Amino acid sequence: MRHYYVYIMASRYRGTLYVGMTNDLLRRAYEHREELVDGFTKTYGIKLLVFYEIHEDPSSAIDREKVIKRWRRAWKFKLIEESNRD
Repeated sequence: MRHYYVYIMASRYRGTLYVGMTNDLLRRAYEHREELVDGFTKTYGIKLLVFYEIHEDPSSAIDREKVIKRWRRAWKFKLIEESNRD
């Protein structure tokens, strides 16, 4: 069974955040970390995977990504820190 991931990456502790969705979390995190794709994450130096959650189907992952993207920063930090204290 294929999994889909909603993830949050950060530039540093409590820094700039990026919310995304992928079906290959390791590849996607590597692409961000190594700045292989031009765009927001490369511009702002977003390289740290700080949160992810697994979904069974792409539509639920896309819906969840859209919800999290609309959240306030404080809510995103709370979500991250509940599962990743470091």
